[in-house]
Amino acid sequence: MLTILILCIAGLHLYFLWFEMFSWERHGRKIFGGRYGAEFFTQTKSMAANQGIYNGFLAAGLIWSRLITDAYWRDHVALFFLGCIVVAGIVGAMTADRKIFFVQSVPALAAIGWWWIG
Repeated sequence: MLTILILCIAGLHLYFLWFEMFSWERHGRKIFGGRYGAEFFTQTKSMAANQGIYNGFLAAGLIWSRLITDAYWRDHVALFFLGCIVVAGIVGAMTADRKIFFVQSVPALAAIGWWWIG
């Protein structure tokens, strides 16, 4: 079950990569509820692409963790990347939109909790 949860979180971050790198201007206003004008998304396109690549690295780390055969390293590499996601979600919530905490940090915290009790 933990692997499924981790791979779902990786999939979520691959979606973030796609959205931020390739669809920022088209879907940004839909995702952020029209709080910003179209010019905002044009002006911030390169910054969003930068964020997207970081989300891709987080997804890659989670996927890589599931390919490690040694159980100790597999879990601890996953915990490292999940911790990075929690921190990124907290920072995003503090600086951009509080919903980021729930979309990004909560799933990672759930996976960490699942690992802890499992």
